[in-house]
Amino acid sequence: MESRLYITLFATFCCMVGTSLGGALTVLFRKTNNMVLSAVMGIAGGLMLSVVTFDLIPEAILMADLEVVLIGIIFGVIFISLLDIFLPYSNFVKKYGKGIKVALLLALGLAAHNFPEGLAIGSGFRGSSILGYKIAFVIALHDIPEGAAVAAPLLSSRLSKLKIILFTAITALPTAIGAYIGAYIGEIQKSFIAASLGFASGTMLYIVCGELIPESKENYRGLFSTLSIIIGFIIGFILINII
Repeated sequence: MESRLYITLFATFCCMVGTSLGGALTVLFRKTNNMVLSAVMGIAGGLMLSVVTFDLIPEAILMADLEVVLIGIIFGVIFISLLDIFLPYSNFVKKYGKGIKVALLLALGLAAHNFPEGLAIGSGFRGSSILGYKIAFVIALHDIPEGAAVAAPLLSSRLSKLKIILFTAITALPTAIGAYIGAYIGEIQKSFIAASLGFASGTMLYIVCGELIPESKENYRGLFSTLSIIIGFIIGFILINII
């Protein structure tokens, strides 16, 4: 059986590869006009909304009662809204551009999501090595569109392409904590994982609806930005059902 250190490092590596690959694909659109930037952010917003709607919340409901999931969502919304109000963004915005605010909030939401993913990988390895590797592979694939969503608002920032990719990779670090706990305890209480998924869903809903989609519409107010959000939502639905 693999050691806890190996499980932790492997889980972190898989998630970092997924998120950084998503970031790398996104920076290909770096030097483009506002319409393309709006489309990239709209697709990212649609993808994230799709992940919450068809992946996180249904998965959480399968693990625990609806009340547990709802409490997690509510606490997630409260947590990220308080951060949105009290975090001092002004210095970052002056230095890197306004896209950094949306990216920071998205990174926090994705970090909250990666913690229960780590729990799932760690617990899976304690069940069997094959199960652990399978869960890690699937999660790495899921992290590609999420990494793209984090990188999208940074396209208009003054960060270099390499820093954008590194920024998306860092969001995978909470996976290490979750994987270590999952590997150490073995069988994690399902209601705890469900609440964690609900919490992540709440943070993402707030960020997508309050920041990412409005930012997309601000970059380009035409029909194209609306269609890009819908396209992202459909792509997310297809990917979730294929993977």
